[in-house]
Amino acid sequence: MKQVLVLVGFIAASFVVAGLGGLASTSNVDGWYSTASKAPWTPPNWVFGPVWTVLYLLMAVAAWLVWRKGGPASRRFLRLYWVQLVLNLLWTPLFFALYPSFGTPALWLGFVDIATLAVVLVVLIRWAFPLSRAAGLILLPYIAWVAYASTLNLWAAINN
Repeated sequence: MKQVLVLVGFIAASFVVAGLGGLASTSNVDGWYSTASKAPWTPPNWVFGPVWTVLYLLMAVAAWLVWRKGGPASRRFLRLYWVQLVLNLLWTPLFFALYPSFGTPALWLGFVDIATLAVVLVVLIRWAFPLSRAAGLILLPYIAWVAYASTLNLWAAINN
């Protein structure tokens, strides 16, 4: 029963971050972002919700798989896991919510955040594999999406 509760806790934490990010982006997606210069490879807005839903679920499961291993390496992974979740949470308000007030510098702050997130994810994935190969594998789509999203953020920062 404890394992199920911990899994539910990881999922809940992920979806709190998702919900807060949604609050920071919703009005701005239809606001300034709708007329912003976007990279030619930007997907339609409706793609982001389903992709992030799957990614938040995968990160929660990865954290749970590593948590089940216990020990110092697991605790080290989980500390970094919470760091990446905070970086993930910060990106949306930096990119979307601050732009109307601060303009392009907000997009550059978002880029610094997402680039830092990518570096943290590389370390997190590296730490995951010895503890749980499955956890490491299911974090790979997350780093791939963050790398892709970084290109979208960089384009926006350069071109807006």
